[in-house]
Amino acid sequence: MAVKRGSPPAAFRNTSDAASEAGVDEALTLGDALRAAREAGGRSMAELAVVTRVPPRYLTAIEQNDFSILPNRVFSIGYVRAYAGALGLDEQAAVERFKRETPDPSVPLQPPVGIAFEDVKRNSPRIIACVCVLLLAVVGWNVFQRVSMIHAPQPSDLVQEPPGWREGGPATASVRLAAPQPAPADQTLPALYVTPGLEAQMVATDPDGQPLTPSAPVQKAFNPRGALYGAPASASRVVIQASKSANIVIRFPDSRVLFARQLAAGDAWRAPLEVSATVDVSDPTAFDVYLNGEYVGPLAAAQTPLSQLNARARTQADAQARQSAAEESARVRRAEAAAAAAAQAAPAPVTVQAPAIAPPASPAG
Repeated sequence: MAVKRGSPPAAFRNTSDAASEAGVDEALTLGDALRAAREAGGRSMAELAVVTRVPPRYLTAIEQNDFSILPNRVFSIGYVRAYAGALGLDEQAAVERFKRETPDPSVPLQPPVGIAFEDVKRNSPRIIACVCVLLLAVVGWNVFQRVSMIHAPQPSDLVQEPPGWREGGPATASVRLAAPQPAPADQTLPALYVTPGLEAQMVATDPDGQPLTPSAPVQKAFNPRGALYGAPASASRVVIQASKSANIVIRFPDSRVLFARQLAAGDAWRAPLEVSATVDVSDPTAFDVYLNGEYVGPLAAAQTPLSQLNARARTQADAQARQSAAEESARVRRAEAAAAAAAQAAPAPVTVQAPAIAPPASPAG
């Protein structure tokens, strides 16, 4: 039971013994303890406010455990001390419980200090010694196992040598090396069969004896690696692709601008067909030209007529079409010649006539 300190005011000396002897730590909260003591004494909040000289709203806040409306911590502790003393309770116990229920946020947290760390620190030499002993035991056991597996050299179990093992023995004298034998004859392979007419397709001449025209090597194909601008693929034969960042402007003869942009590396512009314009670039070496999807080289100059590029693309497309037609015609002739050669090499069909059967003789009359 808490011990009372000091004497309460004369106005409260007739407080009941239950109220004056109520302990601060016996209630759930400090406010509950103060409210129970006030109700046990039958005193109002106004009377306590006059005695303690504390505004009633602060006393009510203390009973309701609402410490947020109280002034700073020093005044709050003074209010709690005065309120507990007016009710005849232990003032110091009330202050200590107030401090426990409302910790001071301005005090920094201290690191935990316990006996566990001291025990570890005191027993660390023993722990290290145990670990070292265990490590030495493991190493010693492995060394012992390896040493025990090493066997001393044992004498041979061969107690008697078989006859003829020594040099000059009867077994050695009976061995003779024969003369070298000739290499075996090569295997006879059948003659290689060649399909008739196939050799005509494997040489560089057609069945008429005319040399075939070699196909032009296929150049690097256009590979879109960025944004595509301009006409659609079905309505364009010229593609200008930037190999590095550079500016390009497409102007009509009347200075109107058809396209203007700074292309990044990989961006491309498709030129429309039958358009009279000029390609103006900041760096000709930064733009690659593709005609009909094949690479033909960089731009020749900073300003290039677009009609010139379209004409080159049209000429190239016509040449490719004529070459394709010639190759197709040569392929058809080779196929026909191969079929004719196969027909000539095939054996003629043999016709077998059935022997004539004589009619049976009529019986004699």
